[in-house]
Amino acid sequence: MNSVVLIGRLARDPELSYTPNTQTAVCKFTLAVDRPRRQGEDQGADFLRITVFGRQAETCDRYLSKGRQAAVHGRIETGSYKNREGATVYTTDIIADRVEFLGGGDRGQSSQGGSYQGGGQSSFGGGDSGFNDGPASGFSAPAEPLGGFDDMPDTFQAAEDDIPF
Repeated sequence: MNSVVLIGRLARDPELSYTPNTQTAVCKFTLAVDRPRRQGEDQGADFLRITVFGRQAETCDRYLSKGRQAAVHGRIETGSYKNREGATVYTTDIIADRVEFLGGGDRGQSSQGGSYQGGGQSSFGGGDSGFNDGPASGFSAPAEPLGGFDDMPDTFQAAEDDIPF
């Protein structure tokens, strides 16, 4: 199973581009994820390259910025290439299936969380999650990301008919 879940802050603003043939949106950003702190050591961070495709990529470009906290669910993809000197460079990237926008960044943005994922699903399950579909699957999701819970009532009164057991 190739699955990864990460929470961190964007180390730089996202970069949006489009594939030449299919004009699929591709958003790339770097997520700084804290390492566990060990006694007597400074806490370090890993800087992971994240790639998102489709409408989700456009939404990430629109709403994420440097310093903003995000959660990413996806898969690890490794590769390699030859640099100008002819040496082989190995790469490790995260291909995101779902990105959730968490607390505000350094711009004082709202701390309400929101999420966006392909396939028109809610951020917490049910149905086909679209994992491992990759860029060719074509995301069909709402034009705007799912927001906070402004329309939820302040209190909830359950009646006996509401309890499922």
